[in-house]
Amino acid sequence: MNSSGGRVMTGHENHIGMQEETVKVKRVKVDEKFQEQLKNVFGNYNALKDALVNDDNSTAQKSANDLIATLKKVDMKLLTQNESHNLWMGILAALNSAVEGISNSTDIKIQREYFISLSNNISKSVELFGINQKIYKQFCPMANNDKGAFWLSTEEQIRNPYFGEMMLKCGSVEGIIN
Repeated sequence: MNSSGGRVMTGHENHIGMQEETVKVKRVKVDEKFQEQLKNVFGNYNALKDALVNDDNSTAQKSANDLIATLKKVDMKLLTQNESHNLWMGILAALNSAVEGISNSTDIKIQREYFISLSNNISKSVELFGINQKIYKQFCPMANNDKGAFWLSTEEQIRNPYFGEMMLKCGSVEGIIN
């Protein structure tokens, strides 16, 4: 209770009653080779996320460099339809911008700021194109100056990349991407 008699808001109210649901986005049909390449991109993203969870800015920077290299290996010629090609080009520009920001910084606070955009765009790409893997879309309401921010994980257990050890379990599973 606060002095005016109401509930004290802790920032964790959004966790109450959250239900996991499968994320429903219209999947764009793409070549399985493209999906495999995107799965490799996601693998590097996941390593970067883990480095941020562990408050390890130097490993985050190295993982960002690995992610840049993996993004360069994605063969856009596999996207034969204009719709899929145009969607990927927009996402790729945002991915490159965010991951370069992480790569160019040793400050974990700055890396985590860029990780917000990186996560949003990795999420879009995985939802749109698929990687044939179960992914948990997770959310921390306190990240991004209390505006909240998403990230993706291969594990259901919450391990918060935006606060690391300080608030390791802050967050909730918002959905599942298959």
